[in-house]
This record gives sequence, structure tokens and C-alpha cells, in this order.
Amino acid sequence: MTDLGASPATREIERLLGIFPRGFDLSLDRIRRLLDQLGRPQDRMPPIIHVAGTNGKGSATAFSRALIEAAGLSAHVHTSPHLVRWHERYRLGVAGGKGQLVTDEVLLEAILRAEKVNAGEKITVFELLTAVIFILFSEHPADAAIVEVGLGGEFDATNVIEQPAVSLIMPIAMDHQSWLGASIQDIAKAKAGIIKRGCPVVIGRQDFEEARQLLVDIAERMGAPALVYGQDFLAYEENGRLIYQDGDGLMDLPLPALPGRHQYANAAAAIRAVKSAGFRLDDEICARAMRSVSWPARLQRLKSGSLVDLAPNGSEIWLDGGHNPHGGKAIAEALANFEEKDPRPLYLVTGMINTKDPKGYFDAFRGLARKVFTVAIRNSDAGLDPVALAQDAADAGLEAAPCLDTAEALSRISDDVRPNEIPPRILIGGSLYFAGDVLAENGTIPE
Repeated sequence: MTDLGASPATREIERLLGIFPRGFDLSLDRIRRLLDQLGRPQDRMPPIIHVAGTNGKGSATAFSRALIEAAGLSAHVHTSPHLVRWHERYRLGVAGGKGQLVTDEVLLEAILRAEKVNAGEKITVFELLTAVIFILFSEHPADAAIVEVGLGGEFDATNVIEQPAVSLIMPIAMDHQSWLGASIQDIAKAKAGIIKRGCPVVIGRQDFEEARQLLVDIAERMGAPALVYGQDFLAYEENGRLIYQDGDGLMDLPLPALPGRHQYANAAAAIRAVKSAGFRLDDEICARAMRSVSWPARLQRLKSGSLVDLAPNGSEIWLDGGHNPHGGKAIAEALANFEEKDPRPLYLVTGMINTKDPKGYFDAFRGLARKVFTVAIRNSDAGLDPVALAQDAADAGLEAAPCLDTAEALSRISDDVRPNEIPPRILIGGSLYFAGDVLAENGTIPE
């Protein structure tokens, strides 16, 4: 993702990226060795909610944090990847208040400590930065720690957690096949690696029955009490309210502040997971959480900024990092719901990386989007060429044209909007890397 400025911690991470391998090396041997040398900080954490899944795990993490903070408690939060600054990956809980991103000084000290203890041994930067999670979260007091998996589950560097308060597995779909396997069962098996013997597991809504069943079977073999969406808990909209139901009864809540019907199931999974982790939640706490939850680049409304100023006056601009067919479908359904309530012409401004399925993503917008403008991702060597990406959109039945950058795409939308036409709705997205670029360029950095 994009980093603004050159803080000492950022400079140190960039230096490490020039020394150690980039990307992932799916093994736990190196991270376990390093953590042993650090005195096993992962064993001195507050109760852990460990979150995996293809889609929705970031939203579930945000809901979990909102719930714990609405209860007057504090939560450390690890998310991956970051959008603009590395510091976004580490949010430290604050007693009686909202968690704050780690300061540069504290982050740098933890990085240098992990690097010194590693003493030049073979390791990846991701593993070093995962060790930083456990250093920070074990040495700063909090009531809970919410740890989002980076990639997969079984061999993700966060999976040194031996006894989570609860494992939460969100929707599984086809993604990262080169790392996790070519079938939905392979990917589900990798995600199921965070299930620990005897520890509760919450299984969020699954669109693939074979994934759901595999997760249930593995939980049963591990003696891990499983609570499954649609069977043990669920959520739905009724009269403009969110109704949550589990074995403890019903809760009548406001709709979540995160837009889109797909967020109802994400909220439900978080409520069930936080309860399963041993925290008391009531209607009032959950209502506060639904109103306060926020999560950048997940159908985030951009209302001001340098890029927003380039769009046609009165435009409704949304930013979303969803990047696979499953995510594209959820976003398209949300935008279709917006269209029912407030009809506007829809334009897409899309940038993607070369490990994704662009046509599968664009398929979801057929008949919904008027035109697609494709752009390059500035800070990624894996970004797709805008010309090739425009062809993928055309192959999905959408009118598409490549642009040099987001600013040009917004200018082209201004030219395309018809005289006296209602201002358009614009979806900027296709990649979290791209979303980070957009937030940085727009001047709306996550805090």
C-alpha cells in the first residue's frame, strides 16, 4: 500500500523489504523460532478473537472492535493489509475509549527489537511484522485482542495462537489460488487451520455448501464447539431494523453504519464471536456498536478531498477494496439497492492486481454500470495494465476505456454525463492497493 511521508518506522520497514524476501512463505517454523527467542509473547495476550476468511473478515474485525468498545472495554486490533500507512495494522486499545493507531516511536521500537532478536536468520518481513503484533499486544493492557489473518489460516504467521478465545471464519470464496489451492475445499481447509482443539469457532455465512460442511466437519474432529450462521445464529432486516437471533433470543438493532445488506451477516458473525469469546453483550451495547462501526475502503462514502473535487458536482462517490467475484457481487448488490432508492447513472473507476479474476469481478456489474474507466495502480508492480483491464470489462459486457490515472477517469466521467442529467454514482475500487492510493491522493487517510 501507499505510505505517506518517511517516518522512522516506515523507513525501517522499507529497509527490511530490501533485505528480506517479500511476500509470504507459508510455514510457521521461522515465526515460532523468533517468538520463542522473544519469550513467547503470544502466550501473554488478552483473550484473542482470531479472524480468517476470504471476504468480510475486515468488516467482522471492525464490528468486533465496535462491540467491545461499546461495552466500555478496550481492544487491540491487527488488520492486514494496510491502506496508506503501515501503522494501520496495529491499533492499540485505550481504556474506556476508542483504540488508537500505534505511534511511530512505539512501532519502531518493536520492529527493531524483533529484528535484533532475529539476528539475521532467514525470515520474511511479514513474519517480522507479525512478531510485532504479539510484542505490542502483550505489553500494552487491553481487554481483548482481535487478530486478522494475513493469508489463509493454517500456515499464516498469526497461527501461532494456540488457544484463542474464539476462532471466527468468514465467507470463503475463490482467491489466492496459487497459495491456498485450486478448489473451494482446498481454500476452506487452509482457513480452517485457525480452528484449535477445544476452542469455540464461529462460522459465518457461507455461499458454498462444501466449504460450510468442511468447516463443520473439521470443528467436530477438533472437538471445537461450532456455531454456524443460518443454523445457530442469523440476522435479517425487518422494517428498517437489523434483527439478530441466536440461542439467547432476539435483538432488535439499528441497521449497521457500514452500507450493504452483506454487512448484516458480517455483523451477526461478530456479535456471536464476541459473545462466544466470553464478553457480555446486550441490546444497548450492540445498538451503539451498529451506529459507531466504521471501516475504511469498504463502501466508504467519499464526501470531500482533492479527487472528489474533480468529479461532477453532486456526485455520490463510493470507495471499496473488494477485488474478487464474490466481493464484486456483494458490492454490486449494495449498489443495486442504492439504485432502487435513489436512481443515478453508475460509473466504475477500477484498478486491479494480476492475481485476481477481473472478468469475474466485472460480471457482477453487467446491466448496472453505464461505463468503466480502468486505471493503473501506482505503487504495485503487480498492477494490471489499464488497457488489458478495460478488455476484461468489455469481455464482461461493459463499455470500458483505459485512463492514465484516477484524476483522468473522473474528468472523463464529467465529460460523459449528459446535460441536465442527475449527478452520477461513482464506485472507485477493485483492489485494496488501489483504494490506498485513492485515499492518499484524496487526502483522506485512515485514522
